[in-house]
Amino acid sequence: MTSYRSAVVSKSYPRTRRAFGSFATGWNRVGRQTQFYGETIRSIGFAVVRYWHEIIRLIAQMSLGVGALALIGGTVVVVGFLTFSTGALIAVQGYNQLAGVGVEALTGFVSAYVNVRIIAPVTAGFALAATIGAGATAQLGAMRIAEEIDALEVIGIRTVAYLASTRLVTGVIVVIPLYCIAALMSFAAARLGTLVLYGQSSGVYDHYFDTFLIPSDLLWSFAQTIVMAIVIMLIHTYYGYTASGGPAGVGEAVGRAVRASLVSAIVVCLAMSLAVYGQSGNFHLAS
Repeated sequence: MTSYRSAVVSKSYPRTRRAFGSFATGWNRVGRQTQFYGETIRSIGFAVVRYWHEIIRLIAQMSLGVGALALIGGTVVVVGFLTFSTGALIAVQGYNQLAGVGVEALTGFVSAYVNVRIIAPVTAGFALAATIGAGATAQLGAMRIAEEIDALEVIGIRTVAYLASTRLVTGVIVVIPLYCIAALMSFAAARLGTLVLYGQSSGVYDHYFDTFLIPSDLLWSFAQTIVMAIVIMLIHTYYGYTASGGPAGVGEAVGRAVRASLVSAIVVCLAMSLAVYGQSGNFHLAS
């Protein structure tokens, strides 16, 4: 009689049970991710002390790339090309839009303002997610389905520290020169496009560029890039570490990781921009 009643109750409200079941599944997934992120960050010190040789190897691999990516100079060249293209768009769009109202001389101001606060950090974050992050997810996913991670745990290696924490540290280290290249290439592209394509005087461009380029903005932009790198590497290492389902599952993990990291990068950019610059924008056009 008891088993009959329990069977009847278990079949009641199937839609409600499915809704709560999906919510519980998603909530548990968030908990597992948070636990993994906390363990990864907590193991950074151990990874730096015990697995420093792996960090050095990953720095060379992530910055210069391997295989076909190494032939073109690795991630450094990819970031340089992307930021050079976006910087050139600043020159084209900025000059044309400002020329429509007769203030094309302010193109240098647009370059100093937009490149530092948006173009350089966001482009560096996207390049990090699309190259280094996706590669880390694919590597860890391949190791997971080949049971290499299980083998490392059997021989007593702390896999989260060895695989995830080392890649997190490497991503933060590698993003430093990547950001510098991104900022320099965006500045150079905007200046070259404005002076060569549109014939603006170098003195006029440099005057407004130097006037509105705030050094503290460069520091905040650099800090924003560091935070984006931490978030991106945490996401990619998690999806690679927990990949399942064979080669197809690794491909799905890479896709989910890239999607989540790109969205997270934009959220970090928005949140830090609002926190640092607020509503005023921290500049005075009349000056």
